[in-house]
Amino acid sequence: MTLVQCGWLVRLESPTLLYVDDVRIKGSISSVGFSDGNRFVIGHWEDSPIGEFGDVMWGTPKGEKILLAENDRIANFVSAIYDFDEIRVGDLTVKSDGQMTRATGFGLDINLNGGMVRGFIPSRPLLFTRFIENPIAGISMGVKTFGTSSRGVMEWYQACKWRRVISGNALLNGISLGPICSFDKPLGVGFSEPPRKLAIVDLQVTIRFPFPITL
Repeated sequence: MTLVQCGWLVRLESPTLLYVDDVRIKGSISSVGFSDGNRFVIGHWEDSPIGEFGDVMWGTPKGEKILLAENDRIANFVSAIYDFDEIRVGDLTVKSDGQMTRATGFGLDINLNGGMVRGFIPSRPLLFTRFIENPIAGISMGVKTFGTSSRGVMEWYQACKWRRVISGNALLNGISLGPICSFDKPLGVGFSEPPRKLAIVDLQVTIRFPFPITL
């Protein structure tokens, strides 16, 4: 399905209209590091313009930025926003209920468990997220809730609730990556990094593309 930009909106070549400044995805982001230097940001999106999907952003100990995706459509959508050194498309399964997250594929088997809900934030306007929430989140959690990616894509991250990751493990080709730990260096795929403390966050992301994309 092709999107054609028409002024301030994108017109799908179907009866559906999708606004450039109103593209939203809802789901969860789980972030975790391991003692061997591997870091992962796991997305499980229940509602998006391309349907339900999962993706894994993988930072290796050598500093490589790898995107794991189940198919080309997902890979194209995610890589239109974020920067990667390598994109791998193939068998990938991501499941998350907001408390437990599992991602398997490409030789990886990652399992994370979150604790009790640590906070709940009701819905709020984008201007609040940009000008009030963004500086507060930077000081308290080390994250940005608003910004523009290197590809010119504007994003608003609006967390609904979050949990600390209290336990987890990961295997790569059957070999353990070690105990969970905080990120020892940035992932570097977008304008923001995950929270300093490992977390599973339920959220909505509003995305504004400055260019037409194919979904």
